[in-house]
Amino acid sequence: MGLVNPDLKVTMTKRKWLVGAAVIALIGVVLIVRGFSTTDRAAARAPGPGGRVVPVEVAKAERKQVPVRIDALGTVTPIASVALKARVDTTITGVHFADGGHVNKGDKLFTLDCRAMDAQIATTEGVIARDKAQLTGAERDVTRYTDLVAKSATPVVNLDNAKTQSEVYSAAIKADQGTLDNLKVQRSFCDVTAPISGRISAAAVKVGNFVRQADLTPMAIINQMAPVYVSFAVPQKILPDIRQAIVANTATIQASVPGDAKRATGQVTMIENSVDSATGMATIRATMPNADELLWPGTLVSARMTLRDEMAVVVPTSAVQVSQTGSFVFVVENNAAKIQHINVERLIDDTTVLSSGLNGGETVVTDGQLQLSQGTRVNVRATPAAGS
Repeated sequence: MGLVNPDLKVTMTKRKWLVGAAVIALIGVVLIVRGFSTTDRAAARAPGPGGRVVPVEVAKAERKQVPVRIDALGTVTPIASVALKARVDTTITGVHFADGGHVNKGDKLFTLDCRAMDAQIATTEGVIARDKAQLTGAERDVTRYTDLVAKSATPVVNLDNAKTQSEVYSAAIKADQGTLDNLKVQRSFCDVTAPISGRISAAAVKVGNFVRQADLTPMAIINQMAPVYVSFAVPQKILPDIRQAIVANTATIQASVPGDAKRATGQVTMIENSVDSATGMATIRATMPNADELLWPGTLVSARMTLRDEMAVVVPTSAVQVSQTGSFVFVVENNAAKIQHINVERLIDDTTVLSSGLNGGETVVTDGQLQLSQGTRVNVRATPAAGS
């Protein structure tokens, strides 16, 4: 075996120690650098007044006159609706309206066959003429017998008989005249006219159809379109406010059809005289002029009743937050967020009416609340313009 140089062995051992020390030093440097980086990130995430600044959008709480409103679902009902039915048994000879069209009171709608009625009227008129001629003869007999009785030329019984005959003919004329008047009334039923103005339905019968008084299906239906009623239900607890508004003549109503931006306005005219004990709701009825026929009978509409205007503090609804302890807003004071608890009374469009919590004039956060807590520093950013 060969001999190993002791100096070479010592040199290799020194090299191994140097390499190991270098590796250990490198690992230590890496750990130190990572530690500083982690500390910086943690410091950047640390909350508190002296930490980051959160950008937010704000608005002013305002004290102003706001309406007291009630929103409900309502139904449009016509003030008058007439079902046209035949009052004589006969055939239709004419239809004088367009299905679904507008008709005015007095317009002729249907013509019925009246030839048999005309013949009966002519016969009755002839009977009356005969009775009148006989009455004239009887009256002449009364005059003649009166003169003869005065001269004692005839018995009184003849005069009495002449008077009786005259009265019989007079009574017959009255009976026949009554028959004639009735026939003329029946004849008027052959011309069916509109009893009200409004929209008429499609005709259920056409020319040539035979109609009877006993028919259950009407020939057509007319609904009055202007004005109309809007009826809706409200909770019984607000009835006192509604009654006061009606007495003060401040109760108004707006009704809109879903999908239509137009609103019809009207006046509350009636409160139902009883409350539904099963639901605790009372029915309100409003009269709507409806000159443009925006509201159609039977339509389900959104009804908004305004009772009065009153002074209150309002904030944008987007500023109101809800927690387990109730509603609150973030108020900006000295560029810091402050939690302010509030009591919400009601909503009006995109604003919230408060009963307490703010006095008006405070700056409240409307966007960016998720990153806020008590004392968080804030930076108010410009509110984007509408439509941008």
